[in-house]
Amino acid sequence: MSSNEGGLDKAKLFSSKELEIATDQYNENRILGCGGQGVVYKGMLSDGRIVAIKKSKSVNEGYLEQFINEIFILSQIDHRNIVKLLGCCLETEVPLLVYEFISNGTLFHLIHDQNEEYPRSWDIRLRIAVEVASAISYLHSSASIPIYHRDIKSSNILLDEKFRAKVSDFGTSRSISIDQTHLTTQVLGTFGYLDPEYFQSNQFTEKSDVYSFGVVIVELLTGKKAVSTFGSQEKRGLVSYFMSSMEENHLLDIVDAEIGKDDQKDEVVAVAEIAKRCLNLDGRYRPKMKEVTMELERLRSRQGDCIPVDQLKQAEVVVRKSTASWDITSFSTEHYPNCSMTSTTESDVHPLMLESSLVQDL
Repeated sequence: MSSNEGGLDKAKLFSSKELEIATDQYNENRILGCGGQGVVYKGMLSDGRIVAIKKSKSVNEGYLEQFINEIFILSQIDHRNIVKLLGCCLETEVPLLVYEFISNGTLFHLIHDQNEEYPRSWDIRLRIAVEVASAISYLHSSASIPIYHRDIKSSNILLDEKFRAKVSDFGTSRSISIDQTHLTTQVLGTFGYLDPEYFQSNQFTEKSDVYSFGVVIVELLTGKKAVSTFGSQEKRGLVSYFMSSMEENHLLDIVDAEIGKDDQKDEVVAVAEIAKRCLNLDGRYRPKMKEVTMELERLRSRQGDCIPVDQLKQAEVVVRKSTASWDITSFSTEHYPNCSMTSTTESDVHPLMLESSLVQDL
């Protein structure tokens, strides 16, 4: 790792003793969250910095690979909307990663938790969309090596004290060469966010991240989860519900009531059109993240129509296939035994998230 450009040069090596002191011997009261791979603790370094320390529950080859991969990826990234890896500890049998501490949980909780204190205005949602788009665009186009995130979802987007977005969780991300167009891999992802093309072909492209980002936009617009129950129907994918509503010209009927005000409708519709393009079944017709970022930034600065009319017409032809193709039932793992999936439930636990019960401990 140290032989690669960036490598460990930008990540500090912490001693095990230093992290034990920082977490008060990994006191249970310092736990921020628990997941399948490990536990995240809140810690305070000797210089007073508050950090989040990820500790693996067990040592296994799969986790070690993700551990090394996350160090390699994050040590080469410098973007204000991507969580910073401060360093790691290699002295312990169980690997440890040290991140900047992000205080306001995840975008998933901002959107879906019934907490009246959370700011959910349209301006904040649009700003978060711009910030996340900017971070993904940076990964694809501006990082020292192009990077596919491969697990973009609202629960992997952290929010700081000012509710600014920080994209996190790079354990399954991959760097690629400049002339590489895709990765052929075992399918990994989360129901509701997974690119249908990737699911069917095992080929992950930058447009697969674009698709996942499109789902996040729809979450921001509707306040619904990526897999939800709509009316009396069984659970289905949010994308299918959204695309059906768009085709039937019922978009404003499904928009979150908190943002569906008259003076915001034009902007909401414009953002929905961007999401629609991102969610095109044919990846060739999805925009690049750089373009998406420019469109959202232009819209946020109120500078004219954010989407050229000719592009909307072109997208309309391809999108009007069958909305059933977007449904969650299309992604059953029964016929894809090599597929590894995670679900989108409220119990998803993600690193660096501060539980509300710990706010008083800050």
